[in-house]
Amino acid sequence: MIAETVCSAVSAAGLGIAAITAYRRRFLTAARVAAYSLIPVGLVMTGVVEWLADTAFSPVAWAGFAVLGVSWLLFMTTRTVERRRGGGTRKERKEAARAAAQRDAVAPAASAPSLGSASRPDARPTARPAKKSGGEDDFSDIEAILKKHGI
Repeated sequence: MIAETVCSAVSAAGLGIAAITAYRRRFLTAARVAAYSLIPVGLVMTGVVEWLADTAFSPVAWAGFAVLGVSWLLFMTTRTVERRRGGGTRKERKEAARAAAQRDAVAPAASAPSLGSASRPDARPTARPAKKSGGEDDFSDIEAILKKHGI
């Protein structure tokens, strides 16, 4: 009952200040002050003030806040331990996964996926020089395109 009276008084004072501000021809500011001053009355009418008063004097509500605090503390502790253990931030883990994916990617000249550094060839196979004889077709342009693409 007291909280509702206080909220009504605050709203009435705010509306009075809005009226004075409007009298001074600052209508935008007056409208903003009126909007802020109507908030306490709206909270009383919706029952939020009563709920807050009941929550503030309820031991069960305070125990709930304590449980939420313990939950937050555990969450932050596990995040700190994870970071110190080497998990790093989410961005660092994404970058590490991206780098690992690039290392394990299939090479353009490979016929099968590379499964690790041990199965990768050390050097690219060298291309055989094209034979340029009168009777055979000249494949030098095709060979140049294949070299360009790393095949």
